[in-house]
Amino acid sequence: MYRTHTNGELSLAHLHQNVTLSGWVQTIRNKGFVIWVDVRDRYGITQLVFDKDRTESYVWETAEKLGREFVIQVTGTVIERSSKNPKIPTGEIEILVSELKILNQSELPPFTIEDDTDGGEELRMKYRYLDIRRAPVRDKLIFRHSIAQKIRNYLSDQNFIEVETPVLIKSTPEGARDFVVPSRMNPGQFYALPQSPQTFKQLLMIGGMDRYFQIVKCFRDEDLRADRQPEFTQIDCEMTFVDQEQILSIFEGLAKHLLHEVTGKEFETFPRITYADAMAKYGNDKPDIRFGMEFIELNQLVQGKEFTLFNEAELVVGFVAKSCASYTRKQIDELTEWVKRPQIGASGLVWIKYQEDGSITSSVNKFYTEEDLTKICAKANAEKGDLIIILSGKTDKVRTQLSALRMELGNRLGLRKINEFAPLWVLDFPLLEWDEETNRYHAMHHPFTSPKLEDIPLMESNPGVVRANAYDLVLNGNEIGGGSIRIFDRELQAKMFNLLGFTAEEAEAQFGFLMNAFRYGAPPHGGIALGFDRLVAILHGNEVIRDYIAFPKNNSGRDVMIDAPSPIADTQLDELSLQIKNN
Repeated sequence: MYRTHTNGELSLAHLHQNVTLSGWVQTIRNKGFVIWVDVRDRYGITQLVFDKDRTESYVWETAEKLGREFVIQVTGTVIERSSKNPKIPTGEIEILVSELKILNQSELPPFTIEDDTDGGEELRMKYRYLDIRRAPVRDKLIFRHSIAQKIRNYLSDQNFIEVETPVLIKSTPEGARDFVVPSRMNPGQFYALPQSPQTFKQLLMIGGMDRYFQIVKCFRDEDLRADRQPEFTQIDCEMTFVDQEQILSIFEGLAKHLLHEVTGKEFETFPRITYADAMAKYGNDKPDIRFGMEFIELNQLVQGKEFTLFNEAELVVGFVAKSCASYTRKQIDELTEWVKRPQIGASGLVWIKYQEDGSITSSVNKFYTEEDLTKICAKANAEKGDLIIILSGKTDKVRTQLSALRMELGNRLGLRKINEFAPLWVLDFPLLEWDEETNRYHAMHHPFTSPKLEDIPLMESNPGVVRANAYDLVLNGNEIGGGSIRIFDRELQAKMFNLLGFTAEEAEAQFGFLMNAFRYGAPPHGGIALGFDRLVAILHGNEVIRDYIAFPKNNSGRDVMIDAPSPIADTQLDELSLQIKNN
């Protein structure tokens, strides 16, 4: 056999035992009369010792030929280390080697395979199979596995059945762009890779499966942003004969279970906030509530004076940065320049300092009296030592800008602690959102989301105010899951398609299979999908999902390791009845 033990399990309890180990050479220290070698595998590191006085000459000679990342097999005796290493589990012992076999040699790796590597991100992605040997990457993949197991166990205990749904499906026009796959056997026709298994899980509910889940790959051909992958994994779930409250209860239970497993702490009932309140208080629908800085709308207090910028604004809004009145002019100028960047797009900011001595000063002193500023501080519940930051402009735009500034300041002040978790539910989303470019409504979630029963009469008269039976689970400022109660009535679904601009013929062509299934006793149903990659990253104290994916793409959507996407041969194009346009 290649090994009797792994490189992470031997201790003083194994003293004087004869063992066989296999792994990769991590480091070599040759002192001329003694050679120490660290051998590594997935489980840890064990120190080997070759002593010129106690080691056979042919073994010693082989040891002198070793290089980093050589794959070796050794047999030897467990002995106590004279210089112990408390940082590793095997740090009290070493192996006095009696037999050494080189199983495979290695070229010098392009970067050091250690916790603190000298390899840049693009280089490590190109040699990802080497990067995976490093403990930080390996441990993230192991953590991902453990979370997947806990999810499967929890959902199975709740009577969910794991069912696989197709990967080659039909392209639909809603949502992000599909990745399409040409069909050789059906020339000129295409499959699409699923953006989610949405319609299939609804069909499983119509089929009577009652409770379904799947940890499933999904694909979206979106314009890439930082830390977004074209293929990702989600925990996809659906249930029949449930209302919103039951779904929230079960998946809040799942989140509590995972948080407890990771932190050892018990979590209270998650707070709930409506979409409208989230936008008003935090400027976005996935607020980070680990810290305050809730928005204060100030129109009534600041408009009607001589400050034109505020007078012409649709919304004047700010927040209190606790204990930041001591900010220097340089620090405030840095914040001002930050919000003026093209990514944020603000023209500047207004500040008010409530000094420790009780005096109040601001960047708009010439437009507002001390009494005016005192009223603003009172409205904001500001205390001595606090700084108030204010932006103004169009409502939606200024909320987005101030939200970004709130998060940036939260980072600068160290308020977004990785070992703190603040989950909440966001409820009552709008059913529809108006798209200026296409001049029509789009579904905020997807076309199968049910409107709230009391809002159904408004779908024809005032569709923009109709609320959805939809909910998002938010953790530390990240949306980690979203779902809804689904439409299960054929007529209501047809009305929804009509609102979204589908003709009856287009709806039939795209979703006729689902509409037809509604004819045969569709039960009330609803569900949720959780972003598995991001959930795992956040639970592990990180927000970078790429590190938790075995073979991720870069920011351009490329796999630099296998060089994909790439051209295909003309013969393949001919088989698929495709032609490539030359620019």
